[in-house]
Amino acid sequence: MFTLTSLNLNGIRSASSKGLQSWLDKAKPDCMCVQEIKAQESDLVGSFEQLAGLNGYFQCAEKKGYSGVGIYTRHEPSHVIQGFDGGEFDAEGRYLELRFDTPKRKLSLLSVYFPSGSSGPERQEAKFRFLDVIYPHLMALQQGREFILCGDVNIAHKEQDLKNWRGNKKNSGFLPEEREWMTKLTTEGGLVDVYRQLHPDTIDACYTWWSNRGQAYANNVGWRLDYHLATPALAALAKQVSIYKEEKFSDHAPITLQYDMVV
Repeated sequence: MFTLTSLNLNGIRSASSKGLQSWLDKAKPDCMCVQEIKAQESDLVGSFEQLAGLNGYFQCAEKKGYSGVGIYTRHEPSHVIQGFDGGEFDAEGRYLELRFDTPKRKLSLLSVYFPSGSSGPERQEAKFRFLDVIYPHLMALQQGREFILCGDVNIAHKEQDLKNWRGNKKNSGFLPEEREWMTKLTTEGGLVDVYRQLHPDTIDACYTWWSNRGQAYANNVGWRLDYHLATPALAALAKQVSIYKEEKFSDHAPITLQYDMVV
């Protein structure tokens, strides 16, 4: 089995101070895709190049203490690709792709951090621009490669994906346009929401993010924002999923899938 975890760290230094590394020592994933590392290359050198025996690869944001993505892996990639649009979103550190190619197979693992639009209209417009450019990129990638996209998508797709869906219909993360984009991606776009493939009807147990306001975490008033989105052949290899909530390293929980494959 190939064990693949995705986690928005809300700061790699913060998450590490809250027990992330000791959990990784026990969980032993083969690969972990991380988002929102909030660090520069200079912050990572000597401290976070490796975690629990996994080697790290990163794309950092130009702005200090902001965004950034990474992938920790036991396996050496054949190619490392930082960024996808050559402009606005590469500067924000939102896309990292590791390729594990052999003569018989072209495989990619992606760590992607979708923008949040919750801070205001300007960022919501940036989020819509991101959706507009990432979609054709994923469609083109799918033409020649099998891949799994792990990431904080910042969209709850359906009503069962958040606790208070009635009160969030006009809020970023549950806007009709965002949900329609997810529907398009997982229908005509051909990608598979792997968690929902395994657990199509789960509600309360599916959440991966909780607001820091009030008692959202204690009362499980959450959202499902973190996904594994895979090409169909890889999605068919998914056997088991878990969302780890016993410890809190971040405002997100790690979501781990086991795939019946070798990287």
